Amino acid sequence: MQPPRFLEFVAVPLLAGVLLASVPAAASDHDRGAPDAVRRAVEAGEIRSLADILASLRGKLPGEVAGVEIERERGRWIYEFRLVDDKGRLYEAYVDARSGEIERIKEK
Repeated sequence: MQPPRFLEFVAVPLLAGVLLASVPAAASDHDRGAPDAVRRAVEAGEIRSLADILASLRGKLPGEVAGVEIERERGRWIYEFRLVDDKGRLYEAYVDARSGEIERIKEK
């Protein structure tokens, strides 16, 4: 028996959140977002919240969100979404965390 799709939709992002919470802060310019740094950036208006980004991307991505990370690359915050379409194809979408603009989508 397969789990309901609702559980898949909720469990994977929750697991990603738990994993992100365990990533320690680092000093390099290519860092996974430590939760405190991400929270401060959202509160300061430097980046948009994940909920805000997801709402703005509705219907623009080639599949369902299966996971998400946020990284700081070259001084910019980037949301990286892992997506699965209805045919089982995997994609990665890179979204500017400040503007919400999709920078690129690639099939894996």
